[in-house]
Amino acid sequence: MEEISIKDSPFPQSPVVPNLLESNATIQFQCHKGIACFNACCKNIDISLTPYDILRLKRRLNMTSGEFLTQYTFPFEMEQDGMAGVKFKPVEGGTACQFMTEEGCGVYEDRPTSCRYYPLGLLSIRRQNEYTDRDAYALVKEEHCLGHNEPRKLTVEEYRQEQGLNEYDELSRGWRQLILKKKSSGPTVGKPTKRSLQLFFMVCYDLDRFQEFVASPAFKDIYDIPADLQQKIETDQIELMQFGFRLLRQVLFNEMSIDIRVDALDKRLARKQEREAVLDEIAAKIGPIEGTREDPNDKYKIGD
Repeated sequence: MEEISIKDSPFPQSPVVPNLLESNATIQFQCHKGIACFNACCKNIDISLTPYDILRLKRRLNMTSGEFLTQYTFPFEMEQDGMAGVKFKPVEGGTACQFMTEEGCGVYEDRPTSCRYYPLGLLSIRRQNEYTDRDAYALVKEEHCLGHNEPRKLTVEEYRQEQGLNEYDELSRGWRQLILKKKSSGPTVGKPTKRSLQLFFMVCYDLDRFQEFVASPAFKDIYDIPADLQQKIETDQIELMQFGFRLLRQVLFNEMSIDIRVDALDKRLARKQEREAVLDEIAAKIGPIEGTREDPNDKYKIGD
């Protein structure tokens, strides 16, 4: 099996080097309420969320994606000047998960991918001469976790099935491939613009706002979407999420799979010129604003 360095670990803050496993490898592990370390993982969290994690959780909580992001998460850079990730925000003034209860996880049926996998982690690997990624798994044993001492053995694949991970992995595959492609491409794709970072954040994490965008005249002026697909992405957020990954591959890496209208570029140029003229006029009237500085998270905000 291809060797992977510790920097690729799904638990980068852990001092323990993970053991890499195939899906048929056997592990010994069980977590349950009666174990002495129960809830220990939830008391000191560092949990990254996938787009599907956010979709499941915001639906469970009957919130918009924007409301969920504001109340329960914060953005972070997965690499310097690179694509944004989203992590759970712990309780105010502490390190515990906001969903932790004495009985365990308060959103257990919709818990995030990384919580389902623990103490395993999923690694996506691509060799230099390959065009598709392959999956490998990492097992980390941390001192606080006593689940490794429980007398239950099962394969990695059996554990994945038990934790309901097939659906989560499949629906997040497009997102993982985007991140893997960006990392493997390195400087060949250039430094992402502020707009491309904003687009990535909206498409992956703020699905309600992205849904409004794909239903807008501005979007339909640019992209020539078949009527049946347009109806799906305006009404089904799983379809929308998968379409969004395609859109990002097209915008970020020029992998064309979505038709652009013939006159779209002329219309976009005209709108841009009109918008810039209006902004120039406003700026001339109000003058510079003193004492302001850019919000460090502004690159992840979508302008009007």
